[in-house]
Order: sequence, then structure tokens, then C-alpha cells
Amino acid sequence: MSTAPERIALHTRLKAGRESDYDRIHARIPAELAAAMRAIGVHSWRIWRSGRELFHVVEVDDYARMRKFLADHPANIPWQAEMAELLEVEDDYSGEDRGIPMVWELARQ
Repeated sequence: MSTAPERIALHTRLKAGRESDYDRIHARIPAELAAAMRAIGVHSWRIWRSGRELFHVVEVDDYARMRKFLADHPANIPWQAEMAELLEVEDDYSGEDRGIPMVWELARQ
């Protein structure tokens, strides 16, 4: 019996003036990074942008395990360095990030 993947919501913010750079760079992420994400159980990762605000929804088998796996992955290290140039707060993969807590869901009412 398989369990449903975790659905994690995230929020990040771009540095002022970096919106078009982010869109261009994210048009297609490196193939090695996409393969690593799939290998660790990422089923889906969607990003929406409103101005400088980025909203992510990640569907993954185990979010904490994924972050530990990617923290030192050779495909993720240069990607995170590139993202650090664009984001207000760099994600250094430390700590126990659990995403944004869910407040309400129609299906549960």
C-alpha cells in the first residue's frame, strides 16, 4: 500500500528587479537537478509568481528527506548559488523547514 505524497506550500521573495531573470532561468531547470528531484520522490513542483512573491506547491514522498538529499547534491549546489543571486533570503538547507502551515481546506469541511 503506497501513501499519498506530502503537499508542501512554500513562499519565497525575489530581490527587486530580478523578476525577468527568475522567469528566464526557471523556464527550464538543469536536467541533472530535475532527475535528482525525481529520484528522491518529487512528483510535482509548481511555482507561481506575483510581482516579487513566489508561491510553490511541492508534492513529494518525504519533504524532510528530499531536503537532506538535495542539500549536498552536486546538481543542487550550483543551482542554489544561482538562486541566491535572485532571492531575498537564500535557502541554505539548514534547519527543519516544513513549509507554510495549512489553515483551511474545503475538502475537510
